[in-house]
Amino acid sequence: MIVSATGLALSVLLMGFATTVWQLFLLRLFMGIFTGFIPMSQALIATQTPKRIAGQVLGTLQTGSITGSLLGPLLGGFIADSIGYGTTFQFVSITVFLSAFIVFFGIHEQKVEKEDEKEKSSYSSREVIQHIVKQPVLLMVMIVSMFVQIAHFSIQPILSLYVGELHGPANLALFSGIAFSAAGLGNLLMARRWGRIADRKGYVKILVFLLFMAGIVYIPAAFVTNIWQLVALRFLLGVSIGGIIPVRTAYIRQEAPVAMQGEVLGYNTSLRFLGNIIGPAMGGMLSGLYGFSAVFFVTSGLLILCGAVMFMTMYKNPQSVRHAHSV
Repeated sequence: MIVSATGLALSVLLMGFATTVWQLFLLRLFMGIFTGFIPMSQALIATQTPKRIAGQVLGTLQTGSITGSLLGPLLGGFIADSIGYGTTFQFVSITVFLSAFIVFFGIHEQKVEKEDEKEKSSYSSREVIQHIVKQPVLLMVMIVSMFVQIAHFSIQPILSLYVGELHGPANLALFSGIAFSAAGLGNLLMARRWGRIADRKGYVKILVFLLFMAGIVYIPAAFVTNIWQLVALRFLLGVSIGGIIPVRTAYIRQEAPVAMQGEVLGYNTSLRFLGNIIGPAMGGMLSGLYGFSAVFFVTSGLLILCGAVMFMTMYKNPQSVRHAHSV
């Protein structure tokens, strides 16, 4: 986490001095190498937290992450208007450097003992992959992570255009921002609550419920006639999507031995980023060929299909689900 924060801070600092688009492009590429502070913090918290409250604690982390996502654009826009773009990058780099210092001086990582005498103290990458493949529910949870990101990000490139179609060009940036933020607000309010509920009811069961809920919420978005209907549906989407990240991470905490949890979460993050790449391309292509409504229909179908496959996997492997719920 310290290395990640330092690399991010350095790349952001140098962006403030960029004089060409290509310099900015290369610095963004350099920044991507060090991206992963949040997934590593999830791994740290997962291994340092008792299994019985993992969902609630990871939900709290998700709440903090979403709060930053909501406040960041607002603060960034205000600072950029006040002191300029280049200086804003330099100012932000200071706060990221500060994060590295806080982690270095404020967090004392404790060595986690093996939770089972049969567990090994370390695993090769081959053993980690074999463990994932041999756990159908765990494998499906990780694959679902990718499809959730595809579904979520497929809407991103068309949302502003859709808002413009519903509301017109007047104050387009403002109303697009409201539509974006509505999902973040729902996420913020419910992430911790979903984690706490999943700790009691079982992670896979809640994950299946949230997938169906998100899929159902997407459908009426294709039929809205004004901006406020879309904002309300975006809020409900945030309520459902907000629980998926902490719940799936908590399940990985249950199923992966401590010594391999960081690597398993790393694979899960890679699948999520792959979804981030596929989603916008898919959304843009569908909207260009078939219109905005097609994106909502396909996204809804994708989430409902994920929920159905997850349910069947849970049904066929009850032992994995019971294990996670009873720990």
